[in-house]
Amino acid sequence: MTKKTASLIVTLIVLAGLYLYYFTDWINPPHIQISAASRPVATVRPNWKVYPVTFALDGKYELTSVKVAAVAALQTNKHAKPLWHLVSKSNSVPTRGFAYGQPIRGMKPFLEGARPQPLEPGAPYRLLVEAGRARGQVDFVPVPLVKAAN
Repeated sequence: MTKKTASLIVTLIVLAGLYLYYFTDWINPPHIQISAASRPVATVRPNWKVYPVTFALDGKYELTSVKVAAVAALQTNKHAKPLWHLVSKSNSVPTRGFAYGQPIRGMKPFLEGARPQPLEPGAPYRLLVEAGRARGQVDFVPVPLVKAAN
């Protein structure tokens, strides 16, 4: 093998490695982009102090885990107790979005019988989602519920 052939093979291997790193998901897991929004609605759960929070994903995903925890708790404890935690035992239905506390088809609470805890107005929370290897997170602050004057 000549020096020219060896250098071409090395160059080809380096270029193939760069391509795999920058243009495929083989090395870096895909990232899910999430947007959170609080919108006033006519009916709200009686014990809740905030407007419902909805989450929109950047595509359709078969979610395997959905978790919401307080940011303050996550800063002191990496494995903080979540306020809401759903998991998929098999296949969940592909979804583009969901609301906090609402059931997602194909997913069940991590702990049997667990219910979503009410969110506190003004407190920051973090949503963590997984769909296979893809992961995403977003921080959000719920908007306080404004009661209509009669």
